[in-house]
Amino acid sequence: MPKLIRHQLQIKHANSFGKRLKGLLFYKEPITKEGLLIAPCNSVHMFFMRFPIDVVFLDQKNAVVKAIPNLKPWKMVAPVNGAYSALELPLGTIARNDIGEGDTIIL
Repeated sequence: MPKLIRHQLQIKHANSFGKRLKGLLFYKEPITKEGLLIAPCNSVHMFFMRFPIDVVFLDQKNAVVKAIPNLKPWKMVAPVNGAYSALELPLGTIARNDIGEGDTIIL
């Protein structure tokens, strides 16, 4: 079943080298009403981050390839096979929306 994320959160797009590099790095407080779609992207790191987030890796049709809840600062995710983009979301979004592999995210 498709999961509607747009209605719940404002999704920003990081589609340039600079925006992908910066990501959520300089946020001082945890995100609560927004997410960040990084494309192209098949791996993320949490170096220098100040708070945990949920991360959903999507293919080119926005189907979930991998969902990682509660990714903590200073952790890293190895490249995810089949992932085209990474959707960084507020902590708890994956559980609240019951997001799992094979779901389609509507942005």
